[in-house]
Amino acid sequence: MQKEVPNISIIIPVLNEEDYIQRVLGKIFDHSTTTRIKEILVVDGGSTDQTVSYAKKLGVPVISSPKGRARQMNLGAKKAQGKVLYFIHVDSLPPFGFDQKIIDSYTNGKKAGCFRLRFDTPSLFLGFFAWWTKINRPICRGGDQSLYVGKELFETLGGFDQSYKVYEDNEFIGRLYKRTSFKIINDYVVTSARRYMQKGMVRLQYHFAVIHLKHYLGKGPDTLYDYYRRNIAL
Repeated sequence: MQKEVPNISIIIPVLNEEDYIQRVLGKIFDHSTTTRIKEILVVDGGSTDQTVSYAKKLGVPVISSPKGRARQMNLGAKKAQGKVLYFIHVDSLPPFGFDQKIIDSYTNGKKAGCFRLRFDTPSLFLGFFAWWTKINRPICRGGDQSLYVGKELFETLGGFDQSYKVYEDNEFIGRLYKRTSFKIINDYVVTSARRYMQKGMVRLQYHFAVIHLKHYLGKGPDTLYDYYRRNIAL
C-alpha cells in the first residue's frame, strides 16, 4: 500500500523583519522541489516597517497576531491546512529540496524533526557550536534549526507554551522528545549570525548557555525572560 504524501504548511513568525522577509520567501520558492507545499503563512506580531507589504507583494498571506513568537506560531498552526507544520525563523534559510526531505522523513514514521545548522559566517567559534546540531539530544536543539511536526501531534501536545517569551522552541522540542522519535535531517539550514555580530560571539553564547542551565535547573519562563531582557535583548 502506497504511503500518503502529506501537504506542508510553512509558518514564519515575524516582527519588523523587512531586511529578511523577502530573502527567506525567495529561498523557500527556489529551494522547494515538490508540489506538496500547501501554503506559506507569515504571522506578523505588529510590524511597523515594510515586512507585511513585502510579503504580500510576493503573494504570501499575512496573519495578524498579538506579539510573541509562541502566540504567533500557535496562531499560524491553528490556521494551517497542511498535515505537516514547518516552522522556520525569518533569518534562517532552508536547504535545497527541504520539502522532499521533510516528506521523506515524515512518511518514514518520524513525525517531528529538524535540520542541522550552519551559520552564514566562516567563524570557527560558531562553527564549533553548529557542529553539535548533528547530535540527537534536546540540549542540541534550537529554533534556528527550523522544525517540522505533524499537525495532529502538535495539537496533542498543546502547541507552544505561550507563557514563554523566549525559549519557546526549546521547551516545545523538549516535550516532543518525550513523546516521539525526533529526526535530525542530514542537511543544513543556514542562519544569520547577526545577533552574534551585534552582541559578541563569546558573550552571546555564554548568555544562551546560562538560559539553558536555568531551564535545566527548573527556572520558569519569567525568570528566563528576565535574564534575556537584561543580557541579550537589543
